[in-house]
Amino acid sequence: MKNNSIFTSESVGEGHPDKVADLISDAILDACLEQDPASRVACETMVKDSHVILAGEITTQAVIDYDQIVRDTIRGIGYRTPADDELFNAETVDITNYLTTQSPDIAQGVDARAAEGKDGAEQGAGDQGIMFGYAANETPELMPAPIMYAHRIMMELAKVRHEGVIPWLRPDSKSQVAVEYDEQGRPARIRNVVLSTQHSADVDNATIRKFCKEIILRVLPSELITDDTEFFINPTGRFVVGGPHGDSGLTGRKIIVDTYGGMGRHGGGAFSGKDCSKVDRSGAYMCRWVAKHIVAAGLADRCELQVAYAIGKADPVSLDVDTFGSAKVDEATIIGRALQAFSFKPADMERVLGLRKPIFCQTTNYGHFTKPELPWEKLDDSKLSMLRGEPRSC
Repeated sequence: MKNNSIFTSESVGEGHPDKVADLISDAILDACLEQDPASRVACETMVKDSHVILAGEITTQAVIDYDQIVRDTIRGIGYRTPADDELFNAETVDITNYLTTQSPDIAQGVDARAAEGKDGAEQGAGDQGIMFGYAANETPELMPAPIMYAHRIMMELAKVRHEGVIPWLRPDSKSQVAVEYDEQGRPARIRNVVLSTQHSADVDNATIRKFCKEIILRVLPSELITDDTEFFINPTGRFVVGGPHGDSGLTGRKIIVDTYGGMGRHGGGAFSGKDCSKVDRSGAYMCRWVAKHIVAAGLADRCELQVAYAIGKADPVSLDVDTFGSAKVDEATIIGRALQAFSFKPADMERVLGLRKPIFCQTTNYGHFTKPELPWEKLDDSKLSMLRGEPRSC
């Protein structure tokens, strides 16, 4: 982080077309895992106007009513009837299903099998790739402030909309927060906030802007709001046509919103719709869990972890830590202690983080690394102790 820099991150609401697609994919994943924890799922969704297209590969013993899941998910977001959206709504949307089973060439690399020349069996990574995890001590969640503040606005807006007290609110929305950092790299003030929300045609701009500013001031730290903070609310002046009616949506197109708002790097693999044998999901969750422990243990103020895999291989092919000059001990020591405390093998990550359970609809909106109830956000005292190098108790 440069001194006196400004960093901006965005978030999107659950009615954003890309998030509609993400949630449908994760809802299908959860439905498979609920019946068959061994399901292999790589489900992608496209939404546009009155159309939903499902594609990808699913191998499962579960009996799934895909149409019902799609309609229930859309209804839960808030696109219930033609009155909510003339084209995209749970009642009239048409669904095309192109899902097939997983390729046997991929399956043979993932399945637990005896390694050549060795006894025993280990589950291999579902693909090659690199994953990153990040943590910083600038918010209680150990997340970067800009993305955390942008998420808070979206969460509050959704809460009010689902309560039904503001009848003109519609599901599609976006937020953006610019945070200025001081010379010590700490959040000093919020320079500007952008908030756009879909609305019904019968509400005036003054009402929208007054309400949205109240939402912003309710959830952002008051000490970071100054007389110079700018607020850009529905800047175009009108946002009636939104969601998949206004734009197409695709699974996996909001990977920076899903992670660290651009503050931490991203390996490129999307999360939603994938079971945990896909290490671009499970590996990213594990890296976040480890990075969070490193910061919480006081070993660094900021930490970014990178891990890399080869398809079919259980052990990572590389692991690296970057603390951006904030480490309290040398980084080689941090890596050594992390490898003692944590296993990055796919089967171990699945077991420790409980990734064979139907928990993934909880991750879809407002970031995969912000909710305290998720396993990779919970701190383990024994692992904190190992990272600090404390002697083990008998």
